[in-house]
Amino acid sequence: MPLAAAIDDVTKEYILGAETVRALRGVSIDVPEGDFVAIMGASGSGKSTLLNLLGCLDRPTAGRIHLGDEDVTRASDDRLSEIRAGRIGFVFQSYNLIQQLTVLENIEVPLFYLGRLTAADRRRCHELAEMVGLGDRLRHRPSQLSGGQQQRVAIARSLMNDPYFILADEPTGNLDSGTTEEILVLLGKLNELGKTIIMVTHENEVGARARRIIRLRDGMIESDRRR
Repeated sequence: MPLAAAIDDVTKEYILGAETVRALRGVSIDVPEGDFVAIMGASGSGKSTLLNLLGCLDRPTAGRIHLGDEDVTRASDDRLSEIRAGRIGFVFQSYNLIQQLTVLENIEVPLFYLGRLTAADRRRCHELAEMVGLGDRLRHRPSQLSGGQQQRVAIARSLMNDPYFILADEPTGNLDSGTTEEILVLLGKLNELGKTIIMVTHENEVGARARRIIRLRDGMIESDRRR
């Protein structure tokens, strides 16, 4: 099966004064297309570092990273920016919507970075809004939406660029239990439609909804299990 992402023997080190911190220590992970992975672990386990590498927000100290069929390990800053804009769908705990824009305009944001907005693109924005249950909220702004609705906008936005995968960073961290369930059901349905999801979470109940759970500890893989 083709891979959405592959991390091969990756190490990440940070220099803090006279100290070298090894945030990741020889981590290898393959994520097949259509997988639903939860990355879990205590604070300091390496989850955020791994997320930053998968999101092309940072580079490894050693090892290799492939997204789709492209080796991005030593890609230029400009190329990494293109990949972030064009091939990765981000969903954040704090939604990261632009408050001055409507629901429809927020979904269109990835197209702004890609420098295009065709009639077909506009139709797709409408379709994605319908898919996440916000077809009747297109002209609303984030301040007029609940937290769950804002996260639905973020999920629709993440799909706009036909990404290799959706990278969800604590996607239910700001939501109550009922709304958390709604968002997890939506992510599950998207996965059933073939979307690849990589979700970082510290909540066992949330992680249990993924097909596969990877636990990190002290920068290494402690376990990698499928349900």
